[in-house]
Amino acid sequence: MSTQSASKTVLSIENLTLALPPGADRPFALKDVSLELRVGEILCVVGESGSGKSMCASALLGLLPRAVKPTAGRVVFEDRNLLSLPNEAWRQLRGRRIAMIFQEPMTALNPVIPVGDQITETFEAHDLLSPTERRARTIALAREVGLPDPERIVESYPHQLSGGQRQRAMIAMALALEPSILVADEPTTALDVTTQAQILKLIRDLQQRRGMAVMFITHDFGVVAEIADRVAVLEKGIVVEQGTVEAVLQRPQHRYTQSLLAAVPTLTPPNRPSVDGAPLACAVFGLRKTYRGGGFLTQSREVSAAKDVSFEIRRGETLGLVGESGSGKSTIGRLIVRLLDPDAGTIRLGEIDLSTLSGSRLRAARRHIQMVFQDPFASLNPRRRIGRIIADGPVAHGVPMQEALARARELLALVGLDPRAIDRYPHEFSGGQRQRIGIARALALEPDLLVADEPVSALDVSVQAQVLKLLEELKSRLKLAMLFITHDLNVAAQICDRIAVMHQGEIVEVKPTAELLLHPEHPYTQTLLASVPGRSLRGTAPAR
Repeated sequence: MSTQSASKTVLSIENLTLALPPGADRPFALKDVSLELRVGEILCVVGESGSGKSMCASALLGLLPRAVKPTAGRVVFEDRNLLSLPNEAWRQLRGRRIAMIFQEPMTALNPVIPVGDQITETFEAHDLLSPTERRARTIALAREVGLPDPERIVESYPHQLSGGQRQRAMIAMALALEPSILVADEPTTALDVTTQAQILKLIRDLQQRRGMAVMFITHDFGVVAEIADRVAVLEKGIVVEQGTVEAVLQRPQHRYTQSLLAAVPTLTPPNRPSVDGAPLACAVFGLRKTYRGGGFLTQSREVSAAKDVSFEIRRGETLGLVGESGSGKSTIGRLIVRLLDPDAGTIRLGEIDLSTLSGSRLRAARRHIQMVFQDPFASLNPRRRIGRIIADGPVAHGVPMQEALARARELLALVGLDPRAIDRYPHEFSGGQRQRIGIARALALEPDLLVADEPVSALDVSVQAQVLKLLEELKSRLKLAMLFITHDLNVAAQICDRIAVMHQGEIVEVKPTAELLLHPEHPYTQTLLASVPGRSLRGTAPAR
């Protein structure tokens, strides 16, 4: 990583304890945490959701929630305890000496202000530079972080930029005042593998060029392997292990670190029984879909999300559909379950031609094909108990309520949840448990085909491993066919029998999983594989 001296400590967290309000699932967000951030290094703070990673970042910037109170310890920067600073001192420090990149740029950026103006506001807030100098510096920052056509980009609104471009704009904003410390809170979690690789390289290059200290918050050990100099592992608010990236990743000492690393999916697929000769569950031929936009005041444009897409899935088989955002993956999933109408093509589910059905005939046929969505919280009605959520599908198809609720209890047990939880609400469950509820709901109608759209991308690595294992077991037990949509080739390697690679609305390559990973033929597939972070995680650590 850094070629600079990393001996001088620029910031230290000393025995920090942050108390949580009464009623929380534990009494503290952080307990007796001690960390050092050194000049010219990248420290990765890693752990699962709820481990306290983001609380560490918030403490460094004076952004702790009001209900979270420091009860012990110090955060020392430039001989000052940051925990005792008044608001005016924080305003002078924040952005100028310590800056932050947030996880979701579309949420962090103001949607009604051009991104250039939002970068310029950083200079205005600190009363720096003239208006002309601010604009020139904004364009220079946009160029430094690799934004194409900076003069045009700074006039654009966030929604007009891609996810990677929005994240680059956030990085430009954070670097505007040349801070000594950069805090990056999960800045690549929502990005495709190729965009993620670009952002990681950008942060590393900028850190080396500017000599910054970087605290990088993540739950992804692949990212840690790519970018870290040192690693601190947090479990439920306690630092259980810290050391160099080689020591922690290759010789982990704590059982929690060992369990996290053991759960990391790799590009080595497990041996799978052949499904050759099994009956076809789903066949798609010549599927096309074009989105048309524009109006009276905007230029019309067309985007071909599906161009003559064809594939087959057999009973008991999982076909992975992989590619970057905008490649057309999710559109294909929505077309197959008929949430969208195709412009052309055929969708056959057994003997049923779904593409020709409408009205009551389509509603009746939909019981044979169900979907598991990416965000289990957004896809579950927060005002309904989970028993009713699972039972609603069967009831809509004529099953008596009591029978449907009894089946809901069986399904909860099937997906590894306590059937007695049937009367609880979605918010009373963890993210992994909510995804299990989503799977139970999809299975309630005993479908022939399950379409899983990024079902584990929002989950921690250990929970992700549990859900993948569950899906594999259910597929084998129920002889389900599954279309598994993902941008994560490591995940696809663990669950898919075959993988179809999508690029700009077309399937450019389809092969059995092991063959595709070992011998990719299409240049796009090769690029995706080369961009997977932490490919050497189970072997030699990346060269620094």
